[in-house]
Parts: sequence; C-alpha cells; structure tokens
Amino acid sequence: MRSALLATLMVAAATPALAQTASPTENLAAPVKTFGRVSYDARSLMIDGKRQVIWSSEFHPFRLPSPDLWRDILQKMKASGFNTVAIYFDWGYHSPKQGVYDFTGIRDVERVLTMAKEEGLYVITRAGPYVNAELSRGGFPGWLVNQRGKARTDDPAYMAAADEWLTRIDAIIARHQINSGGSVILHQIENELALTTPAQRRYMDHLYAKARADGITVPIFHNDQGRNGDWVPESSTVAQVVKGPNDLYAFDGYPGGTCTVAGKPTRGSAAPDWGFYGPGGAKGGASASPDTPAFLAEFGGGWFDYWGSNGGYACNAIQRGKRFQRVFYGTNLANGIDIHSVYMGYGGTSWGWLPAPVVFTSYDYGSAISEGRGLRDKALEMKQLGGLIASVPDLAGMIAAAPATVSSANVQAYHNRSLETDARFLMVTHKPSNGATDDAFTITADLPDGRYTFPQAQPMRLTGFDAKWLVAGVTLLGQRLVYSTSELQATLPLAGSSLMLLYGRAGEPGETALRYASAPSVHILEGQATSRFDAARGDLILDYTHQGRTVVRIEGGGRPPLTLILADEAEAVRYWRQGPALVRGPALVRHAALTRGTLALTGDTSDQTPIEIWAPAGKASWNGKPLATSPTAIGSRTATLPGPAPITLPALTVWRTADGTPEADPRFDDSRWQVAAGAPYASITARPDGQPNLLADAYGFHDGDILYRGRFSGSPDAKQIALYYGAGGSGMLQVWVDGAFVGQHELPSGLPRPITTGLARFDLPAAAQAPGEHVVTVMLRNNGHNWDLDVDDFHKEARGLISASIEAPGGRSFAVPIAWKIQGRTGGEALADPARGPANSGGQYGERMGWHLPGFDDRRWATTTLPATSAKPGTSWYRTSFTLAVPKGQDATIAVAFGDTTTPRSVAKYRALLFVNGWNMGQFIAHIGPQRVFPIPEGILNHRGPNSIALAVTSDGAPGDALEAVKLVTLRNMRGGIPVSPVAAPTRPDQLIQEK
Repeated sequence: MRSALLATLMVAAATPALAQTASPTENLAAPVKTFGRVSYDARSLMIDGKRQVIWSSEFHPFRLPSPDLWRDILQKMKASGFNTVAIYFDWGYHSPKQGVYDFTGIRDVERVLTMAKEEGLYVITRAGPYVNAELSRGGFPGWLVNQRGKARTDDPAYMAAADEWLTRIDAIIARHQINSGGSVILHQIENELALTTPAQRRYMDHLYAKARADGITVPIFHNDQGRNGDWVPESSTVAQVVKGPNDLYAFDGYPGGTCTVAGKPTRGSAAPDWGFYGPGGAKGGASASPDTPAFLAEFGGGWFDYWGSNGGYACNAIQRGKRFQRVFYGTNLANGIDIHSVYMGYGGTSWGWLPAPVVFTSYDYGSAISEGRGLRDKALEMKQLGGLIASVPDLAGMIAAAPATVSSANVQAYHNRSLETDARFLMVTHKPSNGATDDAFTITADLPDGRYTFPQAQPMRLTGFDAKWLVAGVTLLGQRLVYSTSELQATLPLAGSSLMLLYGRAGEPGETALRYASAPSVHILEGQATSRFDAARGDLILDYTHQGRTVVRIEGGGRPPLTLILADEAEAVRYWRQGPALVRGPALVRHAALTRGTLALTGDTSDQTPIEIWAPAGKASWNGKPLATSPTAIGSRTATLPGPAPITLPALTVWRTADGTPEADPRFDDSRWQVAAGAPYASITARPDGQPNLLADAYGFHDGDILYRGRFSGSPDAKQIALYYGAGGSGMLQVWVDGAFVGQHELPSGLPRPITTGLARFDLPAAAQAPGEHVVTVMLRNNGHNWDLDVDDFHKEARGLISASIEAPGGRSFAVPIAWKIQGRTGGEALADPARGPANSGGQYGERMGWHLPGFDDRRWATTTLPATSAKPGTSWYRTSFTLAVPKGQDATIAVAFGDTTTPRSVAKYRALLFVNGWNMGQFIAHIGPQRVFPIPEGILNHRGPNSIALAVTSDGAPGDALEAVKLVTLRNMRGGIPVSPVAAPTRPDQLIQEK
C-alpha cells in the first residue's frame, strides 16, 4: 500500500507519468507467454488459454486472528463479484526471532490458500519481503531492525535474512499454485521499491531467481509505487523506464479525492485514463510495458485513517463507495486494465502491536466489507460490476473501438470491442467524469448489428456523479443483445430457456433491443413495458421505466425462451447469482449447489425475508433446512426465511482493579532485568557521545511497552532529567524518581509523517539532590516502528530511550552516570505465548504476570465500578468477566466500546490496552482518538460461554483522567454465518513459557 504518499499525491497520481512509444499494431502483435496454465499477451491474462478479467480485492488474514472467519470473508468477496483475492504475507507475523518461523494456528497461511481454492477464487500472492501495508516495520520482523546491512538492497546479510523467509513462504505458495492444483495465478516479489540503484537491481534479480528456484512457476511481478515505469520487464520496448526481471509490470493508484477535516467526502479529481484513452492511446497510457496486460495491483477501495483524526472510515466508505466505484473502476475496465485489484476488499483489525506509527487499531479502510464483516452498500454495487464481468467473458482483452458519438457535450462514452467476438462495452460518464450535472443524451455508434442511435424513444439520463456500464452486440445464452440502456447484472441458463437481470436508476427510462429471425411473442408477466418489432433489422425493442421490477417473457423468433427481469437499482442489488441459481431477497447468499435434485442454499438474513429462486430444481433448502416453496406466475419459486433472534448483551457492572506499575517503587526487584549498556547499535538514529545503547530493539524488545530502571547518585545540581526517546506516533513515556511521579510526555499524532521521536524534560524532586543512590523508572509506550517505503532504513529509527542525562539549572548537563536496566515482554524474542505470537504482548507488569489471561485469579483484587472517579499515575489494571448466549445459527459482531461513542475524543487523558480472553485487541487513546469501538471477532470472543476483558489503563493521574464507562455493543446480527471454533491459546499464567 502506497502509504507514505499522502492525500495530496492521490490527486497528482491521476496525471499520466509516461507517454507511449509503441504503436497499437505492436501491442496487438505481442507474443503469448505461457507459464503452465497461466499465460498472457498484451491484452489480458489467460487461464487454460481462456481470456480472463482478473477482478480482485485485497485481504490480510493476519488482520483477522480467527481462522474460521477467513472463509466468511472469502465467501463475501466471491458473492460481491470478485473472482480473485490478493493476499499479503507479513514476515514479522511469522518470525519472532531469526531462524524461528511459525505457520500454525492464526498464522496457517496454507489454510487460507486452501479456502480460497475451495471458494472458487484465484489468488494473487504478495510475499514481500517488504509489504508496507501500514504495518509496523512495513512487515519486516523485529529482529531485522538490529541488522546493519541496508534493507531492500543486495547487502549479503539482508538478502540472507530475506532468503530465510522466502524459502519458507515460497514453499507454501508453490504448493498452492494453479499449476500444482491450487488457485495462485500471480506472485509479487517486492512492493513499491521506488529507488532503482544497481544494488537494488541485483536485489531484484536475486528475488526473481529465488522465487523460481523455490518452485514459483506462475508469472512474477513487482507493484510500482504509482505509474512510474519502475521495474518493467526487460522485454519492454519503452526506453525511458527502469527495467527488471519481472514478467509483468503492475502499479498502484489512489486517485479521486479524500475526506475533509470535518469528515465530509470530496468528489476530487476525474478518473484517470491509464490505458486506451490516455496519452499515447492503444493501452500504452496504462503501462510502460506495452507487451504485457495492464495491471493495477492496488486501486483505492478506501483509505487508511490515523491517530488524531475525526474518524475517517465512514467517510472513506462513501468517498470511495457507490458511484466512485462506478466511475473509477468502470473507467479502469474501459481503459483495458484487465488485471485489477481493489485495496482493500476487507481491511480488518491491526490488533495488538501490528500497526505502523501512523495508524490506530482499526484497519476498516472504508472497504466494501467493514471491519465488523458487514457488507456495505458499495459491496452490493461491486456485485453488479462483478456480475457483468462474469456474464460477459467477451470483456476480457477488449481494445478501443471506433469512437461513439454522444449527443450531449457533458457526457462521454468509452467504446471498446472484443477482437474475438466483436462484442462491445460502452462506459458512459460525465465529461469530465467527476461532473455532477443532470444530462439527457443519446449515443450513436457502429455496433456489430448495425449503426444505431439509441435509445430510440426517450433519451438516457446521467444524473449527478455517476456512470453506466453498457454492453452491446453480445451473444449470451443463445440470445443476441443488440444494445441496452440498462446495465447487465446476471444471466442464468435454465432448462430450455434463459434468464437475464438488467437494471437502471429508479425512474429513468430503459430500452433494450434483441435480435430475432422473426417477430417473437412478448408477455408482460409483471410491471409495465411496451414492445415493437423492427422487421427490417429483426430487432425486438422493449421500452420501460426502471421502477421496482418488470418481468418480461419472450418466446419464439428462432431463439430459446427468455425471461428478462428489468429492475431499478435498489431492486437489483437484492439478487445473488450463485452456482446454478439466481436468488432474490437474503442479505447474503454464500453458496448454491444442486444435490440429488435439491438446490442447497446457504446464506444470511438480517430479518424475516421473502426468498425468490430461479433454478433448475424444484426443491430447495436453506442452511440445511428444507424450504417450503411455492411456484409463481413468472417462473420462480418463493418462500419465507426467518431472521435472527435479538441478542441481549450483559452489562459490565463488576470490575476488579490492581496497581500495574510496581516498578516505580525503588524497592522493586529488577535483578533479572537485562543491563542496558553495550549491545551492538544498528539504528539510523544518532545517539550522543558517551551514552550507552538503551534502544529496546537491541535487547530483543521490539513491540509494546518497555520499562527502564536507572540508578544514579544524588547531587545538589540534579534539577532535571532529559530523556530523548523514540516511540512512534502518539507514543509516550512516564517517569518516576524514587517512587514519586515526575511527569508524562507524549509524541504528536497525524499525517503526513507522525513525529516519532522526541525530547522530554522533567523537574526532579528535591530528594534527588540528596547524596546516595536514587532510582528513576521509565515506562515507554512504543507505538510501532516506521515503514521503509523510501528505502532509507526508516524502520531502524530508534525505539526506546536514546539518551538520558541529569541536568543542572539552565539545562546544563553534567557527569552523573545512570546505570540502566531494561525489561520488555517476557522472553523478548523467545515468546512466552507463541500461540498469540509477537503482536500480542508488551512489557507491562500485568502482561508479564499473565493478568491479561482469562484464567488469571483476580479474587484478591479490589472491586470497583466504571466510570472510574480517579486514577493514579501509571498503569492500573481492570478486569471483568461475562457470559454471552448468542443463539446458535447466528453470526453477530460484538464490540467493546469506551465512553461516549458519538465523539472521536474525550476531555479525559488516558489510554487503555484492551485484552479480550487474553488477546490484545487494540489500544484506545481517549484524548487522541478517533477509535472508541473495537470489534472482537468470534473465535477470539466466545459467543456461547464465558469471556474476560482486561484493561491496562495508563493515566497521568490528573483529576478527570480516568477510565470512562466500558460496555458491549452489537454491530451486526445475522441469521446464518459459518461455524466458528475458539482460537486455541493459553488461558492461565502457568501455561505461558517461562523466561529462563
């Protein structure tokens, strides 16, 4: 993900970066290159020799730590019209220590690849070594921070480390390639490697050779950070590009505006013409590699949100939602971009310490599938475009056709054709495409069945920011569609007949022309429509208004019977084309399969819902139970589906609490802590001369909170302590001297790059000036490592204390040595809790003692209620337990909410780590925000049994800076879903691996 390029650059990305030097003839003459079952030419990818539009969206399994729910997301992607899923793999998620790798449990990527194949999805694998993805270190493991060799170059130490990872992940991917019986069709070897030095060219050559040596046989690509022409295949005929060993050139793009500070969407720029209709034309505008298919490895399906915002995900869901998708994704398809992946399809949760410093826990992204796994309206619109792509295979490999003439100067029509069948695709938008006027128009074009000006009756309308995806001159299921001003969503073959679903905007006229050898008979089964037959051309022309639903039956005329469903947009999104069936009504249809004469349907309902089915079978079942269906006059069968029962959530009324910062006491026993002094230093952050290496990474503490204890001798001049530290965006530290709290310091948040290091000064208590030994305690919140997007080793910026000095009045330092010890999570790189992995734990005392686990015995803790009336400086722990009783057969998303959820931030200044059944499900920072609601996936949360919540609440102790009310909320409640098992992990402290 092109994270470090900000919203200001998203608009700039719409400006083409390359001119085309190859002619259209050269592009069309490009040879086919074959990689087993996958092949390609200049126009498209092919699977088993058949052209395919690869319509993909991104999913990160590591952002959903409940493996059973991976299938839920994949099913929803397939139901939303995608035929492919793109998957990032996070190196650091699997490797807590050099040489140690884990692909079990929540890290079982083999399982997600198997699921994708079972759900009928192709897979694009994106294995790193670097992925970015708004992850801490951009996906690099923590231990790599201690490596002196420059990352993402041919430095031998770095390449050896990368090979360690690639050997393991490549072997898994190789087993799941389409050439080995799986469904992986494309493989990415690096991400957004913008600099192109000789060292990087050698590095890229090595990555390509490594993938091939590891058994990767499908085409290999790199994702360019914008359409810059970096790392195009060597075979490219374009001179002014940086070439590399890849088979395909791919790029990413996030044009189209963003959201305002007030949280309102902007229309932004027009959709860019990165293809046929851009500079150079004939596909060259899309690619610096005219002999390979146009490939958008990431196209904005939302945008990430950051600490301190007003909460942008709801806005992003609108900004890159309905209508944006019509205009921008449709323009990409019209421009010949036949490999197209939406980032993100499902964003999920950056739980634990996964996030990079700029982002908070939620990675909802405003995507089609929300963090809580609900289908947004934009997913339903994607279902319509995906349905068009699935229904009209002729769309794959189309080229620009002769221009179509539009009667309105405010409207444009992209006009493409298939070289194989001459089928047409007309993408209609405003001119420019971000226009928002209300325009009536007709189109004149030379179509395969003749020259037409259509519609022939009432003009079409384009109202506001919108687009239409029209097809013409296409043969579908034995029917000849001459043209239609309605958009095609689905087709279905039935015994001896066929079915088509077309739709348009409510209230707008529609016109569809079908070709027959002689006049057929037309029966209006529902709604209103008129028809006429043009005997000279053989065209049956239907006129109607998109209002609710009209159903027309056409028989005779030399073709099989045809049923047309002509719907408005709200009606059309209620239909699901799955397997051998078209189904109307449910909130989701997951699967449809014929089994021994019965149509077995699975899916979800949000309330009691009528269901209508078109299918070859007369019998049907829903989620394993028979359906009592009745026939209708329009050839369907109907029944009624039950909805979910309401869910009653318990109130979290009884809490237990304990002090969580015993390290502040000068008598605390730190004898087993590491001495922080002479560890090797590999950070890019300079430290002052004479200072020991205090950085947490050097001692194996890469994630979460870090504790320091230092001892110094008192002096009359000891007036202040100065601490230079690194902690990421919104990171912080707290300081005690001899048990007295002396203060707290926070780093700022926000874009473009959060300030991730800072200098804090605190006045020392008078007691520190007395002779003898004094103890300083520092608790430091590390909010993640930077990414390495610019290949500058930015991920090696310091985390933890960089320097510490005692100062006299006026800030003058003097020679008072401080002897430091350091402690982070138990075991450091040797995980005490391998099941939950390196992202779960930090160095808080309560974490080291297992207070976050559901089986911890807290009976000796004091009881309390929330909201808290006060807080002590430091960290206080709160625990509660509760039981859920979600009815069986229901799929709910339940969340933990803090305080007033109508506002992005509080007056109260505190932060809380949220542990649910031992899993670190995020960080709440009350006064920074914006996230207040934390969805907890089933599997982590026990929907039918006991649960625990533990909160590590850190405050400065000032009046009012105390924990607000905490409650459970239901974000969605559906009848249906899939079976979900609890995720296995330790439940008691004695089950953790003890540090030796």
